[in-house]
Amino acid sequence: MTLDRFIKVRYRADEEKVRILMEILSELGIDCARTIEERVDLQFDALKNLHANLGDDELFIKLVIANSIVSYQLTAKGERWWWEFSEHFSENPPAGSIAEAYADFLPNSRTNRRLVAGKVRRLERLEPFLDSLSLRDLRDYYFNGMECLRDELSKGLGSKRSAKTIVFAVKMFGYAGRIAFGKFVPYPMAIEIPDDVRINAYTKRFTNEPPVSFWNKIAEETGIPPLHIDSILWPVLGGNKEVLRRVREHCPKWEDVLKLASL
Repeated sequence: MTLDRFIKVRYRADEEKVRILMEILSELGIDCARTIEERVDLQFDALKNLHANLGDDELFIKLVIANSIVSYQLTAKGERWWWEFSEHFSENPPAGSIAEAYADFLPNSRTNRRLVAGKVRRLERLEPFLDSLSLRDLRDYYFNGMECLRDELSKGLGSKRSAKTIVFAVKMFGYAGRIAFGKFVPYPMAIEIPDDVRINAYTKRFTNEPPVSFWNKIAEETGIPPLHIDSILWPVLGGNKEVLRRVREHCPKWEDVLKLASL
């Protein structure tokens, strides 16, 4: 047993920078996050394309969840991977096992061909849970139980609830739910920000506190759930020219979004 949980760790922070960060995020709010998610994020466009072509809400949502848990160690930008996924399954919808469909798809992928065997095994572990879900179940998870979905994904994969691919899967499930069910539901405050390289690097500008706990506190102070904060930060951390153009085009407060890059 360690003493860590009995010791209150004091982290260093640049209090002035943190204050400015919270002011900007509070000004932007969930509405800005939603605009970026739906009008700026190229991954959202890829999902709309797949949904339109599949014509099957249940399969669409299950594919989005499945794709999320193999979205790591990519060989290209995430936007390119999600468009490849969208185009492939628009033309080749799985007739049976999703895991078997990926066993055929991933070895020939242009943007996600690393660690294929491990990714297919993850899908095989998750498939019994996905198979058990009806469209009604998926609707219930979207409107009333995104935290429960996170917990079931965590249990099915034997991963921590805060694992990057688990919380990312919930984020993309939220996108899919919006598209399939036609209504925006904010992400729960209890679901953490994806702890990836870009968030780690950005967090170090403000504090040496672990990113997940730092952004949980920022979320509580600003009233913006961590997954929506992730959406606001994503355009300025990625530096994609098309994404930045779309931010300027679609976000009324785009100047405040871009200020986040200079903190």
